[in-house]
Amino acid sequence: MTIFALYKKYKDHWWGLPLLLPVLLLPIVRHATTYTQVEGHVVVLYYMPLAFLLSLMLFYGMAAVPGIMLSLFLRYYPSIGGYETAVTMAHYLIPITLSWGGYKVFAPRRNRVSYGDGRLMAQRLFWQMFCPATIFLLLFQFAVYLGVYQTRFDLVGINTIGIRSLINYQGLLVGCLTGVPFCYLVIRTLRHPRYLRSLISQIAHQIDSKVTVTEVIIWIVATSSLLSLLLWPINENSTIFSTNYTLSLLMPVMLWGSMRFGYKLMSLIWTPVLILSIHYFYRYIPWSQGYDIQLTITSSSYLVFTFVVVYMAMLATRQREVNIRARRLAFLDPVVHMPNLRALNRALGKKPWSVLCFLRIPELEVLGRNYGVLLRIQYKQKLAAWLNEYLESDECVYQLSGHDLVLRLNTEMHQSRIDELDLHIKRFRFIWDGMPLQPPVGVSYCYVRSPVVHLYLLLGELSTIADLSLATNHPENLQQRGAINLQRGLKDKVEMMNRLQRALEKDEFTLLAQPVQGIRGDNYHEILLRLQNGDDGLISPDVFLPVAQEFGLSSRIDLLVLEKTLQFMADNREALPAQRFAINLSPTSVCRAQLPLEVSRMLQKYSVESWQLIFEITESSSFGNAGLAMQTVNHLQQMGCRIAIDDFGTGYASYARLKNVDADILKIDGSFIRNIVSNSLDYQIVASICHLARMKKMLVVAEYVESEEIRDAAEAMGIDYFQGYLIGKPVPLENVLMTEALSQSA
Repeated sequence: MTIFALYKKYKDHWWGLPLLLPVLLLPIVRHATTYTQVEGHVVVLYYMPLAFLLSLMLFYGMAAVPGIMLSLFLRYYPSIGGYETAVTMAHYLIPITLSWGGYKVFAPRRNRVSYGDGRLMAQRLFWQMFCPATIFLLLFQFAVYLGVYQTRFDLVGINTIGIRSLINYQGLLVGCLTGVPFCYLVIRTLRHPRYLRSLISQIAHQIDSKVTVTEVIIWIVATSSLLSLLLWPINENSTIFSTNYTLSLLMPVMLWGSMRFGYKLMSLIWTPVLILSIHYFYRYIPWSQGYDIQLTITSSSYLVFTFVVVYMAMLATRQREVNIRARRLAFLDPVVHMPNLRALNRALGKKPWSVLCFLRIPELEVLGRNYGVLLRIQYKQKLAAWLNEYLESDECVYQLSGHDLVLRLNTEMHQSRIDELDLHIKRFRFIWDGMPLQPPVGVSYCYVRSPVVHLYLLLGELSTIADLSLATNHPENLQQRGAINLQRGLKDKVEMMNRLQRALEKDEFTLLAQPVQGIRGDNYHEILLRLQNGDDGLISPDVFLPVAQEFGLSSRIDLLVLEKTLQFMADNREALPAQRFAINLSPTSVCRAQLPLEVSRMLQKYSVESWQLIFEITESSSFGNAGLAMQTVNHLQQMGCRIAIDDFGTGYASYARLKNVDADILKIDGSFIRNIVSNSLDYQIVASICHLARMKKMLVVAEYVESEEIRDAAEAMGIDYFQGYLIGKPVPLENVLMTEALSQSA
């Protein structure tokens, strides 16, 4: 084993560095101590040995005791003899042991943490400054009172309580306040020289990022100038700046440094500046009447200035770290722990040109619904880690809400890299509970230039193109797919959504009624919805209902139509007795469990019988969420309402799914009815639908009955109701009153 390996292995043993460091450093530390005389007695303005020995205890614990005793023996035995040396050892060991033990108890597992943590400020002020200084001074007072010390040494002359005791106490306090962290850093650097590199890195990290070289130079010049004025020898040509007034001017400069440069650097700078200014105190405190009072005030200034500088440096550093952490968290998604849209926007601003690559995984929504949100989180994390292996150092994967991700790529050879990226994604496998999953991923991309002003609109366009990529199974370029048309389409959707919200708030919808004629005379009307468009007339539901469905407004519209219809029936109960109305329900409403309860409340509110309502649901919507839809339909039927399946024949596997539905009325889509006279295939389809309906005991409605020939053919098939322009065109709901009055008079 080499000497270096032996040193590394045994350096922290009591016979290693803990024994060597106090012997070597205590004589050096003693030179930082400053004494003076007040009323013929020696007082201390700054005392470093106590802080140094306490730092050794904080760092090495009880292993430092033999080294401390040896250093004190070598220092005092030649001059004061064995008895007083033993008393001196106890005098030092008692306060530093009690302070070390108390700090270790009240700051468990944190007693060796680096300085600068504001959470430990109170414990350190008490156990590393107030406690050792107070116990040390009280023990010395007690020893002097008992006459233990027969010779003079460091703190002689404090045997009476007064100004001298106050000066000594302040010297001990300021020595511990600055000396403990300073000696701690020195010991740690000597123990592990590579810590110096870490210390420099920590200092650089604590300096405010807005600090410039010019500011540093100005601060150094200001500090050096004030320190030079402070230490300039006093003579008959001295000015106000050659007195302790300059010490007060030094305070704001140090506060400036504390706020800008951080705790670690300022603690390293302030301690030698303070030691130097105290050591040459006689340069700015001349001997005159009231010298002891002036010295006491100046000594208290050392303590107060040190506390303010240290505390403000710690607060500023802490606040800067909190701000940095807050800014970092602002650019990180708290759930997936990936960079978010803010981070993407910032990254786009740093590069003049970039390539945005959008990843859409729609099946992740279904998987997350079945297996929980944790699957979606882990899938995104694993996929991002898989992609980061392929990306360059300045490229990144960013989190989007839902089941989407986005990448920022450099522009060099981006076309070929996109194809390689697509192949890399296709090779990705996600293992969940031992089961490999590979949902398809749609990839779209575009070339952007900084600054990207409308990032959210651009991501929406990429999302639409990513859906196309799922169909083509190939990455799609946004620029080649007509971005202008996509922007126009998205803009039209947003405008229509705003118009729908305004229409819901201001009741800008119009209800129309189209008659449905029964062969047995049991007629009713279907309620048709139109959106008012000012002087331009009415907007067809084919235009606004898809937008309402996409933005979650369809249920509100359905409830509005239902309430306006019931209110019309209640207001015209005498003119329209036993009148029935059919109301269309959107897929969202059919799948809402609260719908039957809301319908029941409205029926009670307007005193309308449930058999007067027919709810029409499209074939596709009634089976979107089969279980919930069937439950809603059954509740409505149990209330007495009738259910009609609208546009039957246009959906996928209509016959197979109809077997499980118990509806009252079946409305055949008009695309089959309008050609039953001229197209034998349509005739056979309609005939088969009628046969199926009779087997299910359902009534049949024929839409688009526009001629007598169509009506006769439909009646021959046994269809129960007819609807179309031959029977009657849609008219405003209020006109139903006039129509009924004319029919009764006829």
